[in-house]
Amino acid sequence: MFGKNPIRPPEKGDGNHLKVVEIFPTLQGEGPFVGHPAVFVRLGGCNLACSFCDTEFEAFEEMDLISVIARVEKLAANTHDLVVITGGEPLRQNIAPLCEALLTKGLRVQIETNGTLWRPLPESVNIVCSPKVTDGKYHTLRPDLLARVDALKFIISADDVDYRAVGQVGQATAGRAIPIYVQPMDAYDPAKNAANAAHALALAQVNGYHLSTQMHKLWGIA
Repeated sequence: MFGKNPIRPPEKGDGNHLKVVEIFPTLQGEGPFVGHPAVFVRLGGCNLACSFCDTEFEAFEEMDLISVIARVEKLAANTHDLVVITGGEPLRQNIAPLCEALLTKGLRVQIETNGTLWRPLPESVNIVCSPKVTDGKYHTLRPDLLARVDALKFIISADDVDYRAVGQVGQATAGRAIPIYVQPMDAYDPAKNAANAAHALALAQVNGYHLSTQMHKLWGIA
C-alpha cells in the first residue's frame, strides 16, 4: 500500500465475522518459519500506514468464521499444518476464536503483528512482532504483548535513518532472550536493495541477530 492506505482503528466484535482479503496456500517466506508450507489468512485493514509496505490489504470482504475455517481446512489438506494470520494488522480484529478453532483442529498458528495492538490469544499461538517506527521512533511494546512475543523482526534500511538499526522495544528488559531477526527493506531499487541487504547482514554478524530475507519474492510466489 506504500502508505496510501486508510488508517483503520481496532474493531469490536465477537470474532464470528472477519474482514478477509485472501486465504491461500504457500510457503512462509520470512522469519522463524521460513520455508514451511503454510496457509495464509490475510485480514483487511491496518492501523498504520508505512511508506515501504507493499501488501494489498484493503480489498477485503466479510466472511463468517465457519467459512474461514472450512477454507483453511480444505487448503491445508494434511500438507500445510501451519496457518499464518497476517494483514494489514490482524490484531485489529478479534482473531481469538479463529485461533482457538484452528488449534483445536491440530493446526499450528502464527500471527504477524506490528506490535501496537493486543488481544488475549491462546498460549500456543506463535507471535512474530515486526515493530514499526511511529512519531519518529520505536516505542516500547505493551507489557502484555512483550510477554508473549516469540520473535522480533526488524526491517532494516541502509539510508532510512528510522530503520538503520534494531530499536529498543523492551527486549532488553523482557527477562528472557527474544530472538531478533533483521530483514532488508525492499526499496524496489536494485542498488538500494543491495545496500540494505549488506547493512542487515553486517548487523546480524556483529550483533548475533538472525538474518531474514523475503524468500517468497526470490521463489516467485505470494
